[in-house]
Amino acid sequence: MPPAHTLLLAAPRGFCAGVDRAIRIVEEALARHGAPVYVRHEIVHNRHVVDGLRARGAVFVEELDEIPDDGRPVIFSAHGVAKSVVSEAMRRRLFTLDATCPLVTKVHREAERHHRQGRHILLIGHAGHPEVVGTMGQLPVGAVTLVEDAAQAAAVQPPAGVPLAWTSQTTLSVDDTAEIVAVLAARFPGLAGPAKEDICYATSNRQAAVKAVVARGASLVVVVGAPNSSNSVRLAEVAQRAGAEAVLVQRAAELDLDAAARHAVIGLTAGASAPESLVQEVVARLSARVDLAVEDVTVAEERIEFRLPPALTRDPPLAPRPLAAD
Repeated sequence: MPPAHTLLLAAPRGFCAGVDRAIRIVEEALARHGAPVYVRHEIVHNRHVVDGLRARGAVFVEELDEIPDDGRPVIFSAHGVAKSVVSEAMRRRLFTLDATCPLVTKVHREAERHHRQGRHILLIGHAGHPEVVGTMGQLPVGAVTLVEDAAQAAAVQPPAGVPLAWTSQTTLSVDDTAEIVAVLAARFPGLAGPAKEDICYATSNRQAAVKAVVARGASLVVVVGAPNSSNSVRLAEVAQRAGAEAVLVQRAAELDLDAAARHAVIGLTAGASAPESLVQEVVARLSARVDLAVEDVTVAEERIEFRLPPALTRDPPLAPRPLAAD
C-alpha cells in the first residue's frame, strides 16, 4: 500500500550565502580570538543559531554602548548598520568585523549613488526591520522615504520637483514588490530603479520553490523560521497566496501534528536563516506520526559563496586591535 501522506521538500531552502558567511564570521572570530566576541544585534534571525553561538562565547547586544572597551572583536550583523554605528565604532577604536550580507551592501551603495545624483529615494521595506534601518542610515535624514505597501505607494508624497529612485529591502515578497513598483512607476514617470533587482536571489528562489510545492498539490506548507525573520514570514504569505494553508514554526515541537495529518500532501521549506537540521527535525516528527513519502521539488541550484573579511583570513591571524570596519 502506498504511503498515506506525501512531504514535498522545497529546494532551495534554508541558509543562503549571506547567512552562511555571517555565521562563519562569528565562528572564525571565536576560533581565532576566543571568547567573548560581541555581536551587534542577532547575527541572523534564528534563535537556534543565536543560542548556539552564545553558548560558544558570542555576546549579543543591541547597541555599541553595551560593549566595553576591552579590545575584543565586535561584529555587525548580516542585516547591515547605519553609518552612524560605523562612525561610533571608529571613534571608540573598536576592532570591528562587518558581517553585512554583500547583497545588502549593494543596496547601500545603490542608495548612495542615487543620492549623489540628486535623487530622493523611495525605499520599499518594512518599518523597523534592521535592514531598513541600516539602509536608511546610509543617507542624511530626509533623503529616504519608506514605502511599505501598495496603499502607501499610491499615497506617498515625496519632495516636489526632485528626481526619484526606488530601492528595496532584500527579503521582501517578489510579487508584492512588483505591485508596489508598478504603482510608483505609474505615479512618477522617470522613476529610476536598481540596475539589478534588489530582492536577493535566495529570497526569489525560496519563494519560487514554495509556489512549485503548492502547484504540486501541497495543501499545507510548513515554514521553518523565526517570526522576526522577514524572508520566513514572506514564505508563509507566498504559500497562502498560492492557495495553501501555511504555518511558521521555529522548531518541530511547535508543529500541530493533528492538523498536519489532515493534509495528504504537505510542503516543507525554511527561511534563509534556518539551518537544515531544523528542517530534518520536522521531517522526523512527521514521519513518526504518519506514513510519509518524501520528495524533493527543486527550482534552482545555488552555488554562490561570499568571502570572509580579510581580517579573518590572514595567516597568522590579525591580533585584536583598534581597526576600522572591514
